Amino acid sequence: MSGESPLGMMRSASARPGNRGAGRRRRWPWLIVAAAATAVVIPLVWIWLWHYAASIANGSLAGWVEREAAAGRVYACASQTIDGFPFGIAAHCVSPVAEIKRSQPPFTVQAQNVTFSAEIYHPTLLTGDVSGPLTVTQSGKSPAFLANWSRARVRVEGRPPYPESVDFILERPRVERGGENGEILFKAEHADLRSRVVSGTPSDNPVIETVLHLTAATAPTLHPLAAEPIEAQLDAVLRGFKDLAPKRWADRFREMQAAGGSLEVKSLRFARSDAIVIGEGAVTVNAHGKLDGTIRVAIVGVERIIPLLGIDRIVGRSIDRLAGSDGAGQGLSALDRLVPGLGNALRDTANASLVDNLKKMGQPTEVDKKPAIVLPLRFADGAVYLGMVPLGDVPPLF
Repeated sequence: MSGESPLGMMRSASARPGNRGAGRRRRWPWLIVAAAATAVVIPLVWIWLWHYAASIANGSLAGWVEREAAAGRVYACASQTIDGFPFGIAAHCVSPVAEIKRSQPPFTVQAQNVTFSAEIYHPTLLTGDVSGPLTVTQSGKSPAFLANWSRARVRVEGRPPYPESVDFILERPRVERGGENGEILFKAEHADLRSRVVSGTPSDNPVIETVLHLTAATAPTLHPLAAEPIEAQLDAVLRGFKDLAPKRWADRFREMQAAGGSLEVKSLRFARSDAIVIGEGAVTVNAHGKLDGTIRVAIVGVERIIPLLGIDRIVGRSIDRLAGSDGAGQGLSALDRLVPGLGNALRDTANASLVDNLKKMGQPTEVDKKPAIVLPLRFADGAVYLGMVPLGDVPPLF
């Protein structure tokens, strides 16, 4: 060791393998403590985050219930629980009941169960799954309507009382009249209605886009056009509302009229096995609460649609007026009683004449590689015309 400096000796000692192992042993306890602390802190933070998100989701749900109550729709549950920890939030409502008090007459809607769920990272987006059957009942009476489905879901995003988007999604819905008759009013393979604010804000001049989609839908009591399965899609934009605070629809349409707003039909498609209708345009609300505007439609199979539009009733009313009768369009039936088959002959002649006139009036085009004609669907102070053919009247919106 002669000639070696004390500093060199210290360096040689620290470089020995045994001393390096001692350094590692001194660091291990800190790693163990850090790992243990992390294992404790992360679950505690997660529990706090879940409870915080659950309080926001529960507050949002309570806010929507309060908003609906302000609009005359009062909701209640036989029992309610909140769970879903650790990865979600779920509020279960057993035997939900909604009292619609502002309708005339008032009625009650009741389902089996509703579960609203939310993710902890997005507690203001609530997704509700509704279990049927659902009944609609007037006070003191048996159910007027019954509805059921394979799946029903509602999605509401935003903070009460101003929704940013609302979706209704139904799989295999079916609605029928109550009582012994049980007449089917509506059924479909799929139905969804989605609305969202696309401009402005929910509290300040919102512009709302609404998309309706129906698959294999029938509604034979609503209109003969829907007596066989149809595919339908409507994409519309509403402008002119002040806000989305709870209020009657009549008040909303008054706002639209005062603001010069409109209902823009961006796209419309209606298809049966024997006919197709597509269209676009816009309508407004006038000072009387009635619709004005034009939607240009292209029609495949106009000769099959015209007989379903009730042209025979229009002809019958004309005969009633000529006869000075108040029979509300029974003229063709009266002709059949006088001369069997005369009413049907006149009906067929009227339909054929209208189809011929519409084809001459319309502009030829193609839809899905099929011949079609383009015609204006006009709204004039609530009256509806296809070309020059009157179809009926839309009731005032306020």
